[in-house]
Amino acid sequence: QVQLVESGGGLVQAGGSLKLSCVASGGTFSTYRMGWFRQAPGKEREFVAGISSRASTARYAVFVKGRFVISRDNAKNTMYLQMDSLRPEDTAVYYCNGPLRADYTTNGDYWGQGTQVTVSS
Repeated sequence: QVQLVESGGGLVQAGGSLKLSCVASGGTFSTYRMGWFRQAPGKEREFVAGISSRASTARYAVFVKGRFVISRDNAKNTMYLQMDSLRPEDTAVYYCNGPLRADYTTNGDYWGQGTQVTVSS
């Protein structure tokens, strides 16, 4: 059973930055495609970014491309999401997920508990 724990969320002004972390335990993290999803109030959960097992490939949703960067450190069983130029519409609960399906945008079976990101205007 894989456990995922996110951290790093918070309240930030528009234009600011946050870095989310996701620590994995109980599985073979280094072999999984991993990703970030988010869910805003009243909306469905949506794909944000995904990364291959060795970080050679990354995929981004159009609405975050050029602002967010996904990365990972397999030695630390940790994945990151650096979020810059944040906008109020980025406000959501951000979830860590894996292992992603081969298309990188379809979620896998394991979810973290989520971390709240709030961007004020």
